[in-house]
Amino acid sequence: MALRMNKRRTFSVLAGAVSVALVAAACGGGDDGGSDAAASGADARGPITYVQGKDNSGLLGPMAERWNAAHPNEKVTIKEQSDQADQQHDDLVQHFQAKDPSYDVVSVDVVWTAEFAAKGWLTPLKDKFALPTEGFLKPTVDASTYNNTLYAAPTSSDGSMLYYRSDLVKTPPKTFDEMWSMCSIAKENGMDCYAGQFAKYEGLTCNATEWMNAYGAKVVDSAGKPTVDSPEAAAGLKALAEHYKNGDIPKQGITYQEEQSRAAFQNGKLLFLRNWPYVYNLASTDASSKVKDKFKVAPLPGVSGPGTSTLGGHMAAISAYSKYKATALDFLKFLTSPEEQKTNMEKGSLAPVIESIYTDQALVAKYPYLPTLLESIQNAVARPVTPFYPAVTKAIQDNSYAAIQGQKTPEQAVKDMQAAMQASTGG
Repeated sequence: MALRMNKRRTFSVLAGAVSVALVAAACGGGDDGGSDAAASGADARGPITYVQGKDNSGLLGPMAERWNAAHPNEKVTIKEQSDQADQQHDDLVQHFQAKDPSYDVVSVDVVWTAEFAAKGWLTPLKDKFALPTEGFLKPTVDASTYNNTLYAAPTSSDGSMLYYRSDLVKTPPKTFDEMWSMCSIAKENGMDCYAGQFAKYEGLTCNATEWMNAYGAKVVDSAGKPTVDSPEAAAGLKALAEHYKNGDIPKQGITYQEEQSRAAFQNGKLLFLRNWPYVYNLASTDASSKVKDKFKVAPLPGVSGPGTSTLGGHMAAISAYSKYKATALDFLKFLTSPEEQKTNMEKGSLAPVIESIYTDQALVAKYPYLPTLLESIQNAVARPVTPFYPAVTKAIQDNSYAAIQGQKTPEQAVKDMQAAMQASTGG
């Protein structure tokens, strides 16, 4: 998942960690007592709990069985959260604030690391807790790092792809104009043309910024100053608004999160779908899928060629309040082992964090989407690394949502987005 240097322009669109926010967090307090807690229980072993969002791919149960069979005195219990990232985030915050020792290892979205680390809620993975990362895709390690310290173990990466009905579209579109021109195929077949995730939640931040990025926007500059109030950003939102208004994006698309959009595609109601790699396995194997052997994947389209995905993925971190941190560290090593990474890719279409898996010719022959997925991840754009991320993403969501529905002009939306980002980061 190494970002190519010739794509550094896209990286600066959002990756520019909002430096003002980082400095403010580094200079302020906000530790919440986590530092002392993180140092306790370093050598302690015992049963642990692993907290993760809803398991849509059926991976957690078998994973726990494999661990428990090898560690009968240090068994893991799985706690599933909801399937909504915002609710997962709030649940973790609630338990961290309560210094709950029962949340030993937690699954963390790539954009939460800085926030949780700055508050002292995660155990730094150094010294006794050092985690080997050789062979990992560099951006997964970068996303797990805050203030030059590793705070989490990358467990899966993510890059979005364009799913398309290969029985109806022989050559996938490389540009937006090509894709929109194919909407006539959807109409001829009584189906909707294109959908992503446009409900007002984290998925909208990923989708909206992909479109703004594609038109050449820079949401923040290299110094971390918000620069989203630009003609380029407005152009990206304008395209979404126009095609939502004319029906190329279905009216119900404004309610779609990952699962709703997957269901629409899998039920044969969509020609094109922007979604994450987990969809591939489900659409290929679910007994109810109406698109088995009728779809393929391609890189996201852009203005004049392939577009860029938002960098996604998850990592596992040890709570500062866990009593059994030695066991927790071994569990992190287990989750990032080549065996578990391959299993998650084969059974759940999760993007591995180990680079060599993408070039395993036996796996590529069996899973032909791997090269497309790697290309998506290599060209992906990171979101801001900031302790104030919840406020930044809310600014993007609120204003993008209003623009797509026509409640604000795209120009006003990016102006309001910039003002809200400046207010939230102090910049």
